[in-house]
Amino acid sequence: MHGIIRRSLPALLFTLAAQPALAGDLAAFRQQARAASQAFMKKLAGEMKAALQTGGPAQALQVCKDRAPAITSAESRRRGWKMTRVSLKYRDPMLGMPDAWEAARLREFARRRARGEDIAKLEVVAEVTDPTGRRYYRYLKAIGTRPVCLMCHGEPDQIAPEVRRQLGKLYPHDLATGFHVGDIRGAISIKAPAD
Repeated sequence: MHGIIRRSLPALLFTLAAQPALAGDLAAFRQQARAASQAFMKKLAGEMKAALQTGGPAQALQVCKDRAPAITSAESRRRGWKMTRVSLKYRDPMLGMPDAWEAARLREFARRRARGEDIAKLEVVAEVTDPTGRRYYRYLKAIGTRPVCLMCHGEPDQIAPEVRRQLGKLYPHDLATGFHVGDIRGAISIKAPAD
């Protein structure tokens, strides 16, 4: 018995240490999730800018495909959260398709944006209970479309042919084109245990 406890204790302590100090504190979660989403976007933007400067849109697509999931995965492991990017018009259904909660919030963001609300203010935080009774904190922060995004996310006939070809190879189920500057392209989604 003591051997089992002795062997299990380090893993348990590591798991507890990785969990954010959030139990019962939605406001603390909002602050931490907001900071994490801002840090992610800053890191990804830096890597995308460097890729554009060294290899153009084709290199930036590779960063988007490989580095963005790696960054969110590392952040998820570090914090004990699930962090991802989602969109109603996703590039990769395995990584970017929203769940029901995210899809409903994205549609609400679209309605708010249509009424003129600033994209920078489009975020939501909530405590939700899943069908099994587990409680989670959820955070969603809108991602806006900037001029540089249109190289890969703009109207298909305005995307360079070599970029369209690479999109077809990297993302055979791509829906993430047809955006205009100021559109909501998707959102950063964070889900953390509330218990």
